[in-house]
Amino acid sequence: MEFLVGFEINVPEGAQEAEVTDRQHAEASAAARLAAEGRLVRVWKRPLASGETEVLGLYRADTKSQLEGWLGTLPLHEWMNVTVTPLEPLPNDPAAVRPSSSAGRRPPG
Repeated sequence: MEFLVGFEINVPEGAQEAEVTDRQHAEASAAARLAAEGRLVRVWKRPLASGETEVLGLYRADTKSQLEGWLGTLPLHEWMNVTVTPLEPLPNDPAAVRPSSSAGRRPPG
């Protein structure tokens, strides 16, 4: 199952710069691990009207609770507002309907 996950990161006032930097590096490593495992498929950033940025990620998980377990282990999790949207494929999804290489050819014989 695929999920669109939105992250808004709110660094607490008074957070030490070294801690923020350490968590950001650890977050990048965690994202790379999830990508290598096929759990994190794509990531985008979306500018918000407030001048801040929202990060959007496309994740694959068996269940929403499994996804939430992974997200709960992220180094920046306690500083995040997270929105999870389950996605369901449409029958006419171009990625699901790929023509075979033999399309349009007559069978031999």
